[in-house]
Amino acid sequence: MSQKNNTLHIEKTVDFIVNWLKTYAENAKVNGFVVGVSGGIDSAVTSTLCAMTGFKTICIELPIHQAISQVNRKKEHISQLKNRFENVESLSIDLTSTFEEFKKNVPESEKIDKFNLSLANSRSRLRMTTLYYIAGIHGLLVAGTGNKVEDFGVGFYTKYGDGGVDLSPIADLMKSEVYQIGRFLRVPQSILEAVPTDGLFGDDRSDEDQLGASYDELEWAMLQAEQGKEAASFEGRDLEIFNIYKRLNLANQHKMKPIPVCEIPKELRQI
Repeated sequence: MSQKNNTLHIEKTVDFIVNWLKTYAENAKVNGFVVGVSGGIDSAVTSTLCAMTGFKTICIELPIHQAISQVNRKKEHISQLKNRFENVESLSIDLTSTFEEFKKNVPESEKIDKFNLSLANSRSRLRMTTLYYIAGIHGLLVAGTGNKVEDFGVGFYTKYGDGGVDLSPIADLMKSEVYQIGRFLRVPQSILEAVPTDGLFGDDRSDEDQLGASYDELEWAMLQAEQGKEAASFEGRDLEIFNIYKRLNLANQHKMKPIPVCEIPKELRQI
């Protein structure tokens, strides 16, 4: 796997995204943004970009059996943001008891893998519901935190969970570019060095454990696919990575395409 050449102009890109967010908020006639902060790089960068607009930005912690390391990272980030930007506010809403009550009231399944995955996705959807509640009472937009590899490459997000947002400021940035911007924005070092994880399973599994490849590898595979390369072009680990990417991309197309609508033929309508 060869190294990728990245020519992103960081400072100009930051200015472009911040202006894009400001223009969108002004046109939508809203007061600002809500961001779910997880302790990871994507939400740290997104919340910083929102804060830089000058619009009200509420950073929300939504723990559900959260690992203490994740809790500490997001608290560090939010504290830093509030010190840097007067327009930043924060809330912490512990959804652990809500999630546990939900578990008591839904049927279990003998298919334990699917059961656990459904529960993990339910965590994300509870968080989405809470973000929209806060956004609604304050007249704000929910800012998405997905990057390009997750959102349009392998579909590594929860449909109507962290995928349920009003706008996506970093969804055209590769993961490596998000890290570059994070360093430029002075995101805490603890977040820059943390192993990426969605934190939805209550254990220490990383995104790479779930996906079977690192973000650098998947980013490489995504670029190869965009260039029209096929599996026959690769061998060894490169072939394995490329096949992982293609499999995940195909399996998650339902997340990336518009909701299919059954369009009724004109001849079936009585006029």
